[in-house]
Amino acid sequence: MANGEMTARPVERISMKKLIAILCFGMIAAGSGCQTQSTPREPVIGITSVYKRDKQENSASTLVNFAYVRAVAENGGVPVILPTIDSEVAMQRYVRDLDGLVLVGGADIPPSAYGQQPHETVEPLPAQRYEFERKLIALWLAGGKPVLGICLGMQFTNVVSGGTLIQDIPSQVGTEVKHRGYHRVHIEPGSSLAKILGAGEASVYSNHHQAVREVGDGLKVVAHSNDGVVEALERLGEGFGLFVQWHPEQMDDKQHRDAIYGALVRASAPRPQVSPKD
Repeated sequence: MANGEMTARPVERISMKKLIAILCFGMIAAGSGCQTQSTPREPVIGITSVYKRDKQENSASTLVNFAYVRAVAENGGVPVILPTIDSEVAMQRYVRDLDGLVLVGGADIPPSAYGQQPHETVEPLPAQRYEFERKLIALWLAGGKPVLGICLGMQFTNVVSGGTLIQDIPSQVGTEVKHRGYHRVHIEPGSSLAKILGAGEASVYSNHHQAVREVGDGLKVVAHSNDGVVEALERLGEGFGLFVQWHPEQMDDKQHRDAIYGALVRASAPRPQVSPKD
């Protein structure tokens, strides 16, 4: 799908109500306490971003694939892009003021983070993003709010939770399943993911060469591919926490995409708020 096509559709769908919700979030972040009296507002969903440094231009950028933004917006959430800033204050505000979080894909986690030497294929994240996101994930998990991890987002959550990774699937697992493209995954019966998709298996689009090896604390495996690679994790206990190795936001299957992102948005929906009396 061309970039122009991807950016045009969500803009047409943004209602006045959603614009008011965006302004409301900005006022909340500024400490003014924008609230409605009876109508629940749309959940505000943070989306992590890619940090890109241009050495020749001596500049840096915060980037995110618009597919994440579209998937959140089309399912009733208000998307907010989170820059990779080195600020504990900002991270605390994110955890306090956001209703839900999407952890996006990207490059590789430094293997030193899980006690390994790097495989020759590893392309580590910029330190700027790594340091920001590892702190944010730890704070977010401790807070217990809804979270959806995509690709790297799943791997990063696993490492922050004490797990490890397969550093290169083709050389360490094999090439039976092509993990850069469409393939099938098998979903555990009774899992939240099985209920969300209404199926025990799915055809998914992925683009990765790493995967979960040892599962971190507080997580459980809920999907595999035919080669045994872990394809999805869920958070144990109460609260929505889903982590998938594939990219539902980039899939042509809108029903699949909306099922996963819609589940996050619904889980993140705040209760009706009442303005304090004068």
